[in-house]
Amino acid sequence: MNIVKTAFPGFCGGVANAVRTAMELAEEGVYILGELVHNERVTADLKGKGAVTVNSVEDIPYGAKVIIRSHGVGKEIYEKLKEKGALITDCTCPFVKKIHEIVKDYSKKGYTVAIAGEKGHPEIEGALGWCSGEYAVIGSGEADLSFLADKNVCLLAQTTLNEGVFDKILENIRKNCKKTVEIFNTICYTTKERQKEAVTIAEHCDCVLVVGSGKSNNTLKLLETVKLRCENAYLISDVADLEKVNFNFINVGIVSGASTPPELIQEVFLNMENNTEVKALNETEEVATETPEVKPLNEMAEAVAKMDEQSTKFRKGQVITATISSATDEGLALYINNTKKEIVLPKEELVTENYNKDDYKDKIGEEIEVMIVGLNPVKLSQTAIAKLKEEEETIAGIRDGEIFNVTVEGFNKGGLTGKIGTYSVFIPSSQIRIGFVKDLEKYVGKTLRCKAEKVETAERRKQIVASQRVILEAEKAERDAARQAKEEAFFSAITVGDIIKGTVVRFASFGAFVDVNGFDCLAHISDLSWTNIKNCAEVLELNKEYEFKILSIDTEKKKVSLGYKQLQPRPWDLVAEKYNVGDVVKGTVVRITKFGAFVEIEKGVDGLVHVSHISHEWLEDPSTAVSVGQEVDVKILGIDTEAERMNLSIKALQPVPEGLERPAKPKKEKDAEAEATDKPARERKPRRQAADSDEMREWNEDTEGGASIAELLGGNN
Repeated sequence: MNIVKTAFPGFCGGVANAVRTAMELAEEGVYILGELVHNERVTADLKGKGAVTVNSVEDIPYGAKVIIRSHGVGKEIYEKLKEKGALITDCTCPFVKKIHEIVKDYSKKGYTVAIAGEKGHPEIEGALGWCSGEYAVIGSGEADLSFLADKNVCLLAQTTLNEGVFDKILENIRKNCKKTVEIFNTICYTTKERQKEAVTIAEHCDCVLVVGSGKSNNTLKLLETVKLRCENAYLISDVADLEKVNFNFINVGIVSGASTPPELIQEVFLNMENNTEVKALNETEEVATETPEVKPLNEMAEAVAKMDEQSTKFRKGQVITATISSATDEGLALYINNTKKEIVLPKEELVTENYNKDDYKDKIGEEIEVMIVGLNPVKLSQTAIAKLKEEEETIAGIRDGEIFNVTVEGFNKGGLTGKIGTYSVFIPSSQIRIGFVKDLEKYVGKTLRCKAEKVETAERRKQIVASQRVILEAEKAERDAARQAKEEAFFSAITVGDIIKGTVVRFASFGAFVDVNGFDCLAHISDLSWTNIKNCAEVLELNKEYEFKILSIDTEKKKVSLGYKQLQPRPWDLVAEKYNVGDVVKGTVVRITKFGAFVEIEKGVDGLVHVSHISHEWLEDPSTAVSVGQEVDVKILGIDTEAERMNLSIKALQPVPEGLERPAKPKKEKDAEAEATDKPARERKPRRQAADSDEMREWNEDTEGGASIAELLGGNN
């Protein structure tokens, strides 16, 4: 008979932690709120050590030590225990704790909490103790769920629920619920693995023993799963239960619930070994029989039929000691200690650069360490050990905070996944970058820099929970600190009026941005030129260095205003050197008013041709004689550089038409005439619009640009 043992013997992690803690505290007179695990042997052992199991907080003395079992309890129980001054040791399973958080969160959001599981089970009752709204416990996929039609639903699962049952309940909810359904498959991963393994064993064995208590929900669910695939399925709660089993089978499987003590499984296995060996011996003495042939049903059945001594002693990843028995061209023949097996270690799996069998002649009989990398048949490797050591060093560095690179291979609802050696890497979506990440798929194939948040090194669960965000935040903080220090140094070194050098880095419609020692300063477009410009490029070139003057500094807003024109001469500063009264120059009419035309002599320098100096004839409107954009010759009549004024004349360069000549009057006579005629004119003249009045006052100060009464009337001398 071949015995197929479970790969998950004994307690799950949550139960193991609770039992270990309770055993350590039992002698101190600890109280356990509810049966710690659903197993009679564990309960008896705890009682024998002094632990007291109670079913109500009222049964616990004030100030006593209390253990909360792995099933967890509701919020109200915690509050009652605090009122009694209890010293709480919380052994609630982490997976159950997660359910409590989800229930608490979604019930506050107004969702109806639906838990797939067994009504009245301690785990379910504890979870519902965190619900502040409506809830429902659903035991099967056939339940009437029409009451959920108009509700937002949050669906969870009891950690020990059969996954097939959960899928049916989920399908039923989707059919009935017309609104939002948030799904959380909270079945414990160990439950899933035990169920999968039980299915495989049940499909390929003639008989399956489910070891555990009939009070254990997960054990009974496991038994149901097995019975669907193997008619010879038995619940073994004690070694005595083996008597009801007729072991006339070829392949017998052993599985166990998550609350089954590992020593019970070992007792069952040893009892079976001893009994089958005795039976075989007696049968051999009385009757000569042939060993029944094992007919392979499929690949798994073949593997079961071929199981031998090796398969029960070796496991994949195990490091063993072997003795070199010979060397061949293919590799080393190794004798596995304490067995009758000799297995070839391929030369490709040896830690050596160039394999030569002659190099091992003197090493026959020496022991080397190798790793089991395959079973049925057993395969060995020496290089795997070297890789494992390298990986362990890498993981040790990662655990100590070293930054590592990981290529994203996939994603799920919670984040990104990848691999480093034999370790799986999980990056939660909140830890990918600073800020919310909506599209996870775009990260597949990309390499991220990460730091470990958590490293699990258990043989069956090697996982690194990592974060790239912590690196990005640290780098950002470093950049911000460096920038702040640089800004402080920059602002402490400059004052208004300083002349500094800067490089033009970009243009905007309102000015040019200038890099001064790595800091962006602004030169407004109005401070680039003394003349009106429409584009910064008229004055400056990108990526070119210039000198600027600091006009203002705002240390709070981190702004510096620069001026370029302030370091350039004003156009009027050079007028006195370039022009004299009486010069004839060319200019362009740039603006026309009622009292004359402005003519630009050069960029930034223009003068006024009074209406009386445009033509020898009387003009009602200057625009009848000149137009904007027209090029004209003018004579300079007067220059005032301080006021930036220039009086010009067009008619001075034109001959006087016949009939308009008259002798010049003596200055005194002319002044007297003007004085006599001006006063009444000013008294009678209506006030002009503000803008025109200002212009007239500004330009009439210069008598050279004025017109006599006689000229205005068009009379002769």
